[in-house]
Amino acid sequence: MLELQVKNPLEIEMRQVDPLPAPKHDEIKVKTIYGGICGSDLGVFKGKLPHATYPLRPGHELVGTVIEAGEAAKYDVGTRVVVLPNTFCGECDLCLKGRTNICRHKKSLGVNSHGGFSEEFVISSKFVMPVPDELPSEKAVLIEPLAVVVSAFKKVTITKDTTVAIIGSGNEGMLAALLAHYLGAHVTAIDINPIKLEIIRRIGDIRTVSPEEVSNETFDVVIEAAGVKSAVEQGIQLVSPGGEMVLIGLAPEATLPIVQLVRSEITLYGSIIYKFPDDYLQTLEYLNDPTLNIEPIVSEIFPFADYQQAYEAALSGDFGKILLRF
Repeated sequence: MLELQVKNPLEIEMRQVDPLPAPKHDEIKVKTIYGGICGSDLGVFKGKLPHATYPLRPGHELVGTVIEAGEAAKYDVGTRVVVLPNTFCGECDLCLKGRTNICRHKKSLGVNSHGGFSEEFVISSKFVMPVPDELPSEKAVLIEPLAVVVSAFKKVTITKDTTVAIIGSGNEGMLAALLAHYLGAHVTAIDINPIKLEIIRRIGDIRTVSPEEVSNETFDVVIEAAGVKSAVEQGIQLVSPGGEMVLIGLAPEATLPIVQLVRSEITLYGSIIYKFPDDYLQTLEYLNDPTLNIEPIVSEIFPFADYQQAYEAALSGDFGKILLRF
């Protein structure tokens, strides 16, 4: 079996390994169809995620077909599935409150446990979801990153009259612009990279600007998806009095203007990943709607053998979503 391995930061290789053992009990063996390269995969490659373990098989945005199933598995051979890569225990106090996204014992495929950038992988069947027959695999593989946005949007009020600013046009920022536009909001996408903004314009009637062009404006809802100090601090300045802001990115050095937050009654949310299965079910519903124009976000699909070119494209920052085809 062929798999990718990040041996150490900046060291990635394809290697031949022994076939995987038969799945146990509720496990399934999955033949990978597509995998998406995410910012976390790049962080693992660059050595920027402190909780990553090496050597590591990367990959967590995954769609594949069940080829073998344990005796207690939930899905039969032949079922096409998408993966929940952030596993939870289901037993800690947070899980029992429904906060599985912040489980105290959470594991993340491709970060601190082996992922699925391989021809096959084994996973518990409780951490996958079947894909509707009518949904193409190249769309289904996007469920995981889109679910991040779906979960974040549940925290705020977005209607057809809402003005929404999206700061950052990485994969999550693009998907946030896509979903806000789909929901009928008046969307402004903000970034310093004109190539990324051009991709967003292909989605639909979305205004795209540089950070300097919105310095005197305010918005009902601001989504921060850049994960940098300047984006967080500008984002708070862009929230209308009584408005809302969601932080998707991780910007540890950002500071908050407490007086402004209090006097303007700005509601600030942090949002990490998603709740399973609810957010996945909602995301599948969106993906299955042909009016959701998600195709422009996928820039390139590389064969698995061309993983080096795929990583180079993703690392360049000048593309949308990069997929590997297995």
